[in-house]
Amino acid sequence: MPWFESIADLETQASAIRVRRYGVIDAESGEFRRVRLRPWPKIASVVEGKLWGEWLHGRVRGDRCSLYYNQPHRFSNFLAAAYAWSTRDCSLRTIRAALATLDEIARIKGTDAILCDVIGSDISDRLLARWGWESHAPSLFHRNYIKRFYGAYPNRRGADVEERELASC
Repeated sequence: MPWFESIADLETQASAIRVRRYGVIDAESGEFRRVRLRPWPKIASVVEGKLWGEWLHGRVRGDRCSLYYNQPHRFSNFLAAAYAWSTRDCSLRTIRAALATLDEIARIKGTDAILCDVIGSDISDRLLARWGWESHAPSLFHRNYIKRFYGAYPNRRGADVEERELASC
């Protein structure tokens, strides 16, 4: 098994997705492009998000988003959305494509839930609730969210319909 692997079709390469714990979802122009599987987890910090993330967001053009996810060894029935960055021209549709792909990876792996710590103040609680996320383990300095599945996963078609509705607004 190679240390780094790129997957463009989740269904035909589901076995690789199932066994590999760490990856990066790349979405561009409102569509899923690939998952880059990694041998180690993404460990993000607020400093990285503020310095590197803002630098990338301000200087890289195009409609692109990358979403890093981890499947912790101690909690293998969960996924963690560890870090995301987008270009300044990134559309809501592209972000939604990355999140829908994360849902699909959760389905392939049979995970119970996805967890994340939302740092950006421009990501509203209302938007997260609309996409199935709920507040989890409230904290003074963190906005923790969880998206629970427990065997009931959203279908990709539903995400595509919602994307078309967003595009028509």
